[in-house]
Amino acid sequence: MEKLTKKQIDDAVRLLKMPPDSKLVTHLNACVHCGLCGESCMYYKTMRDNRFIPARKVELVSSLYRRYCTLTGKIAPFLVNAKELDEGTVKEMVDMLFGACTMCGRCVKHCSIGVDISYVVHFGRRMLAAMGLVPDTLQATVNAALDTGNNMGIPVGDFVDTIEWLEEELIDEYGENARIPLNEKEKKVLYTLNPREPKFFPLSISAMATIFYAAKESWTISTNMYDVTNYGIFNGDNAQAGQIAKRLHDEMYNMQSKLLVLGECGHGSRVNRWEGPNYLKHPYDFEVATVVELINSYIRNGKIKLDKNRNQELVTIHDPCNLVRNGGLLSEIRFAVKNSVANFVEMNPCGTDNFCCGGGGGQLAMSEYNERRLKIGEIKAEQIRATGAKIVATPCHNCVDQLSQLNHTYKLGVKIKTIAELTADALVFDEENED
Repeated sequence: MEKLTKKQIDDAVRLLKMPPDSKLVTHLNACVHCGLCGESCMYYKTMRDNRFIPARKVELVSSLYRRYCTLTGKIAPFLVNAKELDEGTVKEMVDMLFGACTMCGRCVKHCSIGVDISYVVHFGRRMLAAMGLVPDTLQATVNAALDTGNNMGIPVGDFVDTIEWLEEELIDEYGENARIPLNEKEKKVLYTLNPREPKFFPLSISAMATIFYAAKESWTISTNMYDVTNYGIFNGDNAQAGQIAKRLHDEMYNMQSKLLVLGECGHGSRVNRWEGPNYLKHPYDFEVATVVELINSYIRNGKIKLDKNRNQELVTIHDPCNLVRNGGLLSEIRFAVKNSVANFVEMNPCGTDNFCCGGGGGQLAMSEYNERRLKIGEIKAEQIRATGAKIVATPCHNCVDQLSQLNHTYKLGVKIKTIAELTADALVFDEENED
């Protein structure tokens, strides 16, 4: 760690001091250091090192608050264990707040006091971002989104080529009306994607396009802004997060659409549905829905017909943290899956108590923590193995990527599928869909 400059320290301390954040102060002061959060955390359960107890991460930020924002901490910091913001402290912050937390919120659920540990970790990341100390790999992902419009830097021409190839395959199977419309204005739905789909998982795009075709939906994808992800929520730079969120917000008006449908991405759904209006400081005046909710509306309204017997293999669900524990979609995900598969089994634990896959919080973007990420993922791998399931369903492409790596690393022998893929596999077409 290079020597910190006075400006770096001042910029970080300024976040602690102004404007006063009553939520932050409340949670910093509420922690009683009981350590009960430890057993809820994948890092501590795997490493068995007290550094990984979530409360220790809270204490990192709290010690700085005491040092720079309380009278005792300023006069006699040793009396209240107040830390200086120096190279040693910053090195520990980067490792613990970026490299040892997926911000999954499971520790929050298990905290006896209700401390919002994820919020405190995010604030610590904001301090590091203010000092220009975001891990380079994570910042590169944010920069790609800012510079190119998507976090993987996919050129527009390559994206269009992929979509046109997928559309040709759909037309061959279903006829001329089975299209993937690009840049068509005044369509009801503006559909978004995780860039991992055109790059690595194109069949998930085909699956959703098939569902749109079966439902006779009016929809389009914008080549200008289709990225549902926003890694600005992970690097701690709210200004950059807001800039990315504003692009998708503005594209709704450019395309003159009515419903923004968020593709299968946990944090992308959270950012664009809940955090986006906070970044932009005003509510959205258009409808926003996750793709799972849209699929379920088709099922409930009879716009698509499913035969669950078309999916006979045993299926289990991995609950994405930002969609279930932090997003309230537990029953919605199960409604979609149970209408699409004949055989289903829950993980233990599941739902709001489920373990993170290990890839959240920007971990997938930070290659320097790959070994640690896969190591903590053994907990999820053993959860999956214990179910006996042959398919793991999850409505999040970050989770799909992490689960795919766990599948390989721990030799689980399962298939990882999105909700759209399971639904598309169960579709029954009526005569009106035939050309």
